[in-house]
Amino acid sequence: MDTMLSAFGNMIKSFSDWVTIIFDAPSSRAIVLGVPIRGHLLVEGLLFVVILFLLSQKSYKPPKRPLTKKEVDELCDEWVPEPLIPAITEEMKYEPPVLESAAGPHTIINGKDVLNFTSANYLGLLGHERLQDSCTKSLEKYGVGSCGPRGFYGTIDVHLDCEARIAKFLGTYDSILYSYGLSTLFSTIPAFCKKGDLVVVDEGVHWGIQNGLHLSRSTIVYFKHNDMKSLQSILENVTHDNKRAKKLRRYIIVEAVYQNSGQIAPLDDIIRLKEKYRFRVILDESNSIGVLGSTGRGLTEHYKVPIEKVDIVTAAMGHALASEGGFCTGSARVIDHQRLSSSGYVFSASLPPYLASAAITAIDVLEENPNLITKLKENIATLRKGLSDVQGLEIVSDPESPVVFLTLKKSVGSMKADLQVLDDIADNLLREHSVFVATSKRSTVDKCKLPAGIRFYVSAAHTEIDLEKACDSFKKATALILAGQ
Repeated sequence: MDTMLSAFGNMIKSFSDWVTIIFDAPSSRAIVLGVPIRGHLLVEGLLFVVILFLLSQKSYKPPKRPLTKKEVDELCDEWVPEPLIPAITEEMKYEPPVLESAAGPHTIINGKDVLNFTSANYLGLLGHERLQDSCTKSLEKYGVGSCGPRGFYGTIDVHLDCEARIAKFLGTYDSILYSYGLSTLFSTIPAFCKKGDLVVVDEGVHWGIQNGLHLSRSTIVYFKHNDMKSLQSILENVTHDNKRAKKLRRYIIVEAVYQNSGQIAPLDDIIRLKEKYRFRVILDESNSIGVLGSTGRGLTEHYKVPIEKVDIVTAAMGHALASEGGFCTGSARVIDHQRLSSSGYVFSASLPPYLASAAITAIDVLEENPNLITKLKENIATLRKGLSDVQGLEIVSDPESPVVFLTLKKSVGSMKADLQVLDDIADNLLREHSVFVATSKRSTVDKCKLPAGIRFYVSAAHTEIDLEKACDSFKKATALILAGQ
């Protein structure tokens, strides 16, 4: 027994001597904020051993057992699946009036003749005799559809003729046709703007451009609507002392005539900023081709800017040209790139041949009848003058814009409430006065935050009597609805 106690005492003494040696060793001392700390190596070693011990242990897992039938039934009863679509609101149930005739300056709704200001038939070519004859001959020769994409036996000679005619009219090297107006932007923007690229865009652009930007996955920066100081400030911020930005593809995207406000983009200032900060410009001329400029060649002619200074020009043909589809025009490199990488061109059935024929004829009619542009401008001026003193509303569109856009002078509380008031005015105008106008309704995915308004799409085919009736009726409907607010 004494031997065991003696051995245990020797072990304790030996351990104590080792601890003393460790604590007294110079390497085991540390000084923190002037206070000597001894034995830190021992503490660190013990912590390391504890960590290794914890890592070697198995994590605790509760014992598994199958759920009983009762538990399964209870879970199934409690489960509520996520809806496939959002809840349907009263606003979503709205159904717009259905036209029962051509969407000309006059149309038929519910069996009644109404004055139409909702169609972008700017030159009044919808139903034009020469366009109809052209379509008839094309239908007899080619049939209705092409039944194939352009790269897979869907290219017909009239497509090439139309592309060449557009390029000649606008003074560019080449053009490319798309089957649908919006698909032009859905396809053109992602064909050039890729992930990581920088795109500076006006906050007022329409949904077609917004969706093209979404599909591109580029870095998007919005500037204030039609505000060149805001644009310059953003261009300066994203390029100043930013070496990475100088290596990126950089774009500015604007509309010539904004669908959501009727304002016209100051192209001369945009080109100046583009050249200063080395950006490319994508310009949507859907509402300006056939309208702006002395011969209807769009915003570039309006500002006397050479079209080659705009890198990419797009437009829908369903407005002034009274056809359908869209086009992009520019240099050979811009067009050839899209023929290989633009999804709407590569994978969609090509434009029906008769619509290409109609677009060619529409350009011919426009060149032969410049008085159509003069008449349109006169009608715009007449309508603006008649609506200039409408109580409670103000015109915010440009004096030369074919989209006369009116907004409330004073908001009634929110955009939704404002839109409801404007809808009431439009409904009363149609029901009581047989004048058809459109409010700026936007879908749930539309990110435009500009104020809601009422649009008048002016046509060269409207008569002076039409315009006078529209102005008088609009004043009466507005006074009636706003009086109840």
